[in-house]
Amino acid sequence: MEEYLSLLPPASSLTYACIAKAFCLLTVLYHGKKAYGLIESMLTRIKDLAAKLAPRLIEIRRHIHSHPELSGQEYQTAAFVAGVLSSSGLHVQEGVGKTGVIGELQGTSQNERLLAIRTDMDALPIQEGTNLEYASRAEGIMHACGHDVHTTVGLGTAMVLSQVAEELGGKVRFLFQPAEEIAQGASWMMKDGAMENVSAVLGVHVFPSIPAGSIGVRYGALTAAADDLEILIMGESGHGARPHEAIDAIWIASQVITAMQQAISRTQNPLRPVVLSIGKINGGRAPNVIADKVQLLGTVRSLHPETRAHLPNWIENIVANVCNTYGAKYQVNYRQGVPSVQNDYVLTQLLQSAAEEAWSSDRVQVLPEPSLGAEDFSMYLEHVPGSMFRLGVGYKERIINYPLHHPQFEVDESAIITGVVTMAYAAYKYCQQCQQNF
Repeated sequence: MEEYLSLLPPASSLTYACIAKAFCLLTVLYHGKKAYGLIESMLTRIKDLAAKLAPRLIEIRRHIHSHPELSGQEYQTAAFVAGVLSSSGLHVQEGVGKTGVIGELQGTSQNERLLAIRTDMDALPIQEGTNLEYASRAEGIMHACGHDVHTTVGLGTAMVLSQVAEELGGKVRFLFQPAEEIAQGASWMMKDGAMENVSAVLGVHVFPSIPAGSIGVRYGALTAAADDLEILIMGESGHGARPHEAIDAIWIASQVITAMQQAISRTQNPLRPVVLSIGKINGGRAPNVIADKVQLLGTVRSLHPETRAHLPNWIENIVANVCNTYGAKYQVNYRQGVPSVQNDYVLTQLLQSAAEEAWSSDRVQVLPEPSLGAEDFSMYLEHVPGSMFRLGVGYKERIINYPLHHPQFEVDESAIITGVVTMAYAAYKYCQQCQQNF
């Protein structure tokens, strides 16, 4: 025993990689050196398989990037994905969630616990401006959010794990989801049974703010809840020269917008952020006619479920107070969209340890802040625990890496292998843990 304990790192220097090493050493004590060798050799095999697949994965990513399809219209992408999965020996279901695809890797274990790996396939209505040789061939459509990379990482993970299926020790279901950009695809997939018998789910999203070769993990809230807001202000029309004879819906709407923004800073807990943005205003008929009706359309973002729950009434009270003061009528339509992605602690530990073992701890970041962007990956988390990691895709040598949804957004393709190895090894570790507890 003392022989092995002497190899453990001091407590003051513990990282998840150190903890993983300690676990492996203790595994030697309990199961013998053969078990430790299996853990080490599987990571090596996964890395070797991924490296051999690298040229093919670059080809896949560029093909998908060149042929983007909008949400709910991913027909050619889905057919391409299904073909790659079938050629890798997975059981494939098409037309899941309209244009989604499922690939099932059964393995040989009797353990019934099933891990899902979710990636998304849809593109955005953006005209690409990168001038890459493999730039979008579809007018006004671009993979500006990295879903081409997500799909490629999902396919690469399936291709790698299919070659180690007998040693995997569990079952993996790959979900290639449509329509993430309109926050509908996850619901469509679940309606068609994509999450039946699933025990946990993992996901990935590109992150240009950190360099390729790096992984970012986040404990707890990763993204915000995103809700839709419509406010109708009904006044009375009149001549622009005699505003006192009318009820100016445009002016009242401006007061509503100002009141909501001011109220956020004075009535909302600053440690529980709320973002309310009005992105579209419709109203008015002519320059010299006071508008009798204005429509405000916006988005509301929040991180905490308790905060989100009271926002509809909070907004309506502000609108009512302003409109009642100036004699206008109003209607507030608040539609809840996707909830916040809340990463499971244990599964995030799993992802972090897998990444640190694969790449070393200095290439793995624990992200200090969540994003107020939204992700319908959160819909799966209402049914099972899960975690999504950030895949660094920024170019180290560039001063500017354009952000997501930008027409000049690019990725360093070396990140694809980082994503595949991290996801594949995390899946292996999950299956092994389930098998030990079976």
